[in-house]
Amino acid sequence: MRFDKPAGANPIDKMLVVGRARERIEGPLKTTGRAPYAYEHHELSGLAYGFILGSAIAKGRIHSMDLGQAKASPGVVAIVTAQDAGNLGKGKHNTAKLLGGPEIDHYHQAIAIVVAETFEQARAAASLIRVDYDRSHGRFNLAERWKNAPFAGDPNSGSPAREERVGHFEQAFADAPVKLDETYVTPDQSHMMMEPFASIAAWSGDELTVWTSNQMIDWGRTDLATTLNIPKNKVRLISPYVGGGFGGKLFLRSDALMAALGALAAKRPVKVAMPRPLMPNNSTHRPATIQHIRIGADHSGAILAIAHESGSGDQPDGHPETAVNQTKLLYAGANRLTSMRLAVLDLPEGNAMRAPGEAPGLMALEIAIDEMAEKLGMDPITFREKNDTQVDPERPERRFSDRQLVRCMREGAERFGWSKRNSSPAQVREGRWLIGIGMAAAFRNHLNMPSAARVRLSSNGEIIVETDMTDIGTGSYTIIAQTAAEMMGVSLDDVDVKLGDSAFPVSAGSGGQFGAANATSGVYAACIKLREAIAQRLGFNSADTEFANGSVRSGNRSSSLKDAAASGELVGEDKIEFGDLAKTYQLSTFGAHFVEVRVDAYTGVVRVNRMLAVCSSGRILNPKSARSQVIGAMTMGVGGALMEELAIDKKYGFFVNHDLASYEVPVHLDIPHQDVVFLDEIDDKANPMKAKGVGELGLCGVGAAVANAVYNATGVRVRDYPITLEKHLERLPAVT
Repeated sequence: MRFDKPAGANPIDKMLVVGRARERIEGPLKTTGRAPYAYEHHELSGLAYGFILGSAIAKGRIHSMDLGQAKASPGVVAIVTAQDAGNLGKGKHNTAKLLGGPEIDHYHQAIAIVVAETFEQARAAASLIRVDYDRSHGRFNLAERWKNAPFAGDPNSGSPAREERVGHFEQAFADAPVKLDETYVTPDQSHMMMEPFASIAAWSGDELTVWTSNQMIDWGRTDLATTLNIPKNKVRLISPYVGGGFGGKLFLRSDALMAALGALAAKRPVKVAMPRPLMPNNSTHRPATIQHIRIGADHSGAILAIAHESGSGDQPDGHPETAVNQTKLLYAGANRLTSMRLAVLDLPEGNAMRAPGEAPGLMALEIAIDEMAEKLGMDPITFREKNDTQVDPERPERRFSDRQLVRCMREGAERFGWSKRNSSPAQVREGRWLIGIGMAAAFRNHLNMPSAARVRLSSNGEIIVETDMTDIGTGSYTIIAQTAAEMMGVSLDDVDVKLGDSAFPVSAGSGGQFGAANATSGVYAACIKLREAIAQRLGFNSADTEFANGSVRSGNRSSSLKDAAASGELVGEDKIEFGDLAKTYQLSTFGAHFVEVRVDAYTGVVRVNRMLAVCSSGRILNPKSARSQVIGAMTMGVGGALMEELAIDKKYGFFVNHDLASYEVPVHLDIPHQDVVFLDEIDDKANPMKAKGVGELGLCGVGAAVANAVYNATGVRVRDYPITLEKHLERLPAVT
């Protein structure tokens, strides 16, 4: 099915199942422990355990490896190094090699896997491997390197590796009567998902099956085949349940590769789970940014000039953190400049983490917007409304498909009590606590991606959906079942959803806030095919056929779905593909975040009192799971604002706090009441579901809303995240 014009009325519009708050259909399996995650396929016979040995240096080469003691250790079945593995390829989505040696690209890069009868035996044997390194000088300090680094483009949008300009920024900025010129810093961050990277690999002749924890099945399958130099059709990836990913599991990681190499050497299935301390340095992370923002406005508050320049770092051949993306689209202004610089660093690979680009970019931009509003003597919401735009500021001929930012801010302000906010900082106290309220706009682009599915009508009337889409805790099973139930006129109990298997049609996958809308659109397309097949078998006119209550009706004729499949199963398979609507319209999601904080006047400790998110994201397919996604994202935003930071040892080049004991994330006591509001709307230019993503929109802007609230409480502006107490303690108002 090709989607190349706005969606008209269709079966989803009935909203009998879609759009209703439904509990996750796989919930009972997860809560009772019956949902098998990647490491839990105990039915495989002869399972051995693999333990990954990570490099003890960040840059250099292996001079020698002594495996003698390790091979003689009890229970050891096999040991595989780069020398044993031979000439491996590198997947399209991997920046650094997944198996290092002799050259080392970063700290904790995998250099060997030890396979043994038990996990403990494998770990003990790995500790006996003696490695002699030749250490090289590494590049670990972004602040020292970003200004002289080359420009970088965005591989996703195709933006060029240069400054992008509209109008004449320098002159307009120089002439502007009111100016802001500030620099903001966001740190390296880790995904820290609950389920570690984990895989089980088993060979049958020259065919490989891998049970793994992966968000993008086809990407992982393709890159694993490429790395192993075997045909793609010889690899099967299975990942029906994923215990969180946040982007860290978008790509093939070393657990899958090392399990496959270990299983090949051991000639038996091998399971590998990364220990938590290995994960931050071995896998990907959100790169740190240094962002320089300049805004010039007239006295009425109209932006005359805006520039956003960002620097980040990555391995050679890596990509920048696209922190300027939202600045190209969020606010009006005739004279504009954006650029990204990419410094080569020898730290672990930087790559996608929930809302890459917009999440750290809005942490800077939405503070800058508040600072500019203060310079103008304007309310922050009024300033944002003043510079709202219904067209792409860089391409005015292209309108937004649907943009309700102002409505989000106004409804949020009304619900949160914004009018009661004291605009003068550090004026509201409750005992020892300084109280402040802040807000920020939320923005995240919507991406259209092809997505396929297969839908079966079994002889007993059951609807079976098959697609390699994954569920990373987001509710994919449920919204896909809702889509099929709505399209086929049955209840959720009559739908069986099968996900996460490369034997199924290739979906959009889970990531980039594109999964839900695209995957359900693929199911929609497959259901259209199945409806046509059913109508044809029944001798109905498919253009005049209604599916409802388990029956099919056309004119004055009616038949049950079960009867339609009495002579054999019917199958519909199709893919949603997109035309040029995205070139005609800018597809984006919008929102507004509101936060109230307390800051201890004696200690500087920040506590969040309450939070509100108002989201404009097209049709909400399941309000219950969508709300869960947004409150999870809001929680992540609090972490990013107040505590999350990978600390770099800039001498030896590694993340020091590489476990959950020292990498701080919010816990229950850190998070207060959270309220989420979804605007009642559809976007008919997005897809046949008229829906867009929301799970990353809930994060975008949260950090800045917290920062703006802290400033309103204390009068102290912190532009270097996270906002830890030592950054403002000495500047807090005097305690009286």
